[in-house]
Amino acid sequence: MNFGICSLSVIPCRKEPSSTSEMVTQLLFGETYTIVEDREDWIQITTNFDNYPCWISAKQHTRITAADYKSLVNNTLSSELVQVISNASNNSVFPITVGASLPNFKNGKLKVGDAEYLFEGQTSDIQIKKTVKDLKDTAYLFLNAPYLWGGRSPFGIDCSGFTQLVYKLNGYQLPRDASQQVEIGTPLSFVEEAEAGDLAFFDNEEGNIVHVGMVLENQQIIHASGCVRIDKFDHYGIFHSENKKYSHMLRVIKKVV
Repeated sequence: MNFGICSLSVIPCRKEPSSTSEMVTQLLFGETYTIVEDREDWIQITTNFDNYPCWISAKQHTRITAADYKSLVNNTLSSELVQVISNASNNSVFPITVGASLPNFKNGKLKVGDAEYLFEGQTSDIQIKKTVKDLKDTAYLFLNAPYLWGGRSPFGIDCSGFTQLVYKLNGYQLPRDASQQVEIGTPLSFVEEAEAGDLAFFDNEEGNIVHVGMVLENQQIIHASGCVRIDKFDHYGIFHSENKKYSHMLRVIKKVV
C-alpha cells in the first residue's frame, strides 16, 4: 500500500480527477493519506484522519514509504491561526494554518518525507481532550473566516470543516461532512437542554442534513454561513440577525462532548 503526506500549506481535494471538479475537502500541512489509484496527472486518495475519498493533483503529491508512514506520530497540531514554518533542507519559509499537523514534533523540529522543518509556533496535543471553554475559544479564532465549500482553513471553510477542525484541535474526532457528523453523539429532546459545545444540525426540504454549527450560551450558535458568524437559534432554527429571518431549519441537536 502506498502513502502520501501534504507538504504544502493546503491541497485542494476534488470529487473527480479534474481541476474543474468541485473541491470536496482540503488537506492541511502534515496530514497523510492512502493512495487508491495513481494516474499520470491525478491521484485518488483516502484521507487518513477521516477516511474521506477524493482526488489530488499529482503535482502536489509527496510520497512517503510505508515505513515512514508507520513511524509517524501525528498528535501535534499548530494552534495559531496562521504561522510560518521553515524547511531546514532548503531554507524556504511558508505559512501553515491552524489545524496543520506536525508529524513527530519535538523540540521545535519535525520531519515530513525527506525534509526537515522548524516550527516555533504554539501547538495543541490532540491526545488531550479539552474543555468546552477551549472549544469556544478555538471556534472564536475562525470568526469572519469566509465560507468556502470544501474548505478547512481560516482563509475559506465550510460548516462541517469548521466543526471538524474546532473539535480536532481539542482532542475530539468528527467525520468530515455534516451528514456524517449527525450520526454520532447523543440526541437531545429539547433546545432548552442544549449546552455550549453541542452540535446542532439542520436539514433541507427533502430532509437531508445540509448544515451544522456549534451551540453557544444564551441561545446562540457559531457556524459557517457566508462567513463564520454567531447567530441566534431556537427550536425553529437559525435566525439570521441581518436578514431578520430564519436561514436554516433545525433537525436535531447532538451532545458529543
